[in-house]
Amino acid sequence: MHKHTALAVLALASAFTSQVIAQQPAGEPRVLKMQSSWPASLTLQDHFKYIAAQVEKLTAGQLKIEAMASGQIVPPFEVLDATHKKVIDGMHSVSYYWVGKNKAAALFSGPPGGPFGMDHMDFLGWLYEGGGHELWIDFYQNILKLNVMPFPAQPSSPQALGWFKKPIKSVADFKGLKCRQTGLNADVYAKLGQAVVNLPGGEIVPAAQRGVIDCAEWVGGIEDLRLGLPQVFKYHYTPGMHENNSIGEIVFNLDIWKSLTTQQQEAIKSSIKDAFISWLIKWQKQNADAMEEMVKKHGTIILRTPPDILVATLKAWDEVAKEESAKNEFFKKVYESQRAYASKVVPSKRYMFPPYSFAANHYFPDSAGKPAAKPAAAPAPATK
Repeated sequence: MHKHTALAVLALASAFTSQVIAQQPAGEPRVLKMQSSWPASLTLQDHFKYIAAQVEKLTAGQLKIEAMASGQIVPPFEVLDATHKKVIDGMHSVSYYWVGKNKAAALFSGPPGGPFGMDHMDFLGWLYEGGGHELWIDFYQNILKLNVMPFPAQPSSPQALGWFKKPIKSVADFKGLKCRQTGLNADVYAKLGQAVVNLPGGEIVPAAQRGVIDCAEWVGGIEDLRLGLPQVFKYHYTPGMHENNSIGEIVFNLDIWKSLTTQQQEAIKSSIKDAFISWLIKWQKQNADAMEEMVKKHGTIILRTPPDILVATLKAWDEVAKEESAKNEFFKKVYESQRAYASKVVPSKRYMFPPYSFAANHYFPDSAGKPAAKPAAAPAPATK
């Protein structure tokens, strides 16, 4: 009887405990305070907020990201150090901003030419299938000694050559122009004759108004429209080869990352990959609408970049990469890893994929193409 009584008491206690636990409210949601390098008005910030919204959905509200814009806690170029020091829990930016620490940083954001002709999917392939993400983690944690965990984020490219106050016809017209450039792009354009000026995005318009700069590179399309560049520059040239495959980053403090549950980490990873595609497909339409608005509302003259500038950009980048590889062992290691991966996927893709302009020129001929059998109802906003 004593044994049966004890078992009955244990069963009753267990049932009571289970009922109490079931009735207890879920724990307070965890909130990560993170900041970007972008002004609040840009779609780059929208990308950051999309990730935050998806993380909250996938974790049933138990993990939230407060996606703050540039300057809300620290200046835009200080978000990486702030993440390392846990002033903020993480950040949304682009790795080429950190070339002052080590120029290999620019290689993780898709340097000029792809590199080696790679597009977004090729570059993601190198990161996730070719060992690139492991190199990125190694770079931040062991080379720069930063307590962070990086992931690839927004595919904000291909980007335009930039904005100018007067027309340009060749590389020779770059000589002496004070132009806003960042990352290793500054080294590239310095070789082409520009007097480069490093500025965060929010300072470009005031600098142009004061005559501090004669030209500027930002992104193109909707980002440039929202930043106000059509209000201070007349001529917009596109495309460019300096950021034809630019990819941003979202970075977490490593201690914060390790403290998350596996389910929370996977929710973040899934949200990042979701946002890459979801944001890009919306962004493409926004860019088309923005170019039309630039022309019709602001009188922007959109021109195609002279071919010799595109070729010169790649040649200048090859020189920069060669010089840096000779003195920076880790830069060389990453660059050669990219070259090896691209040497496989780029040539095969060139055979498998038709040129984008082939069908585009058939249905929407520009002034350089032959007339189509059935012309498009409305021409593209760009002019040659």
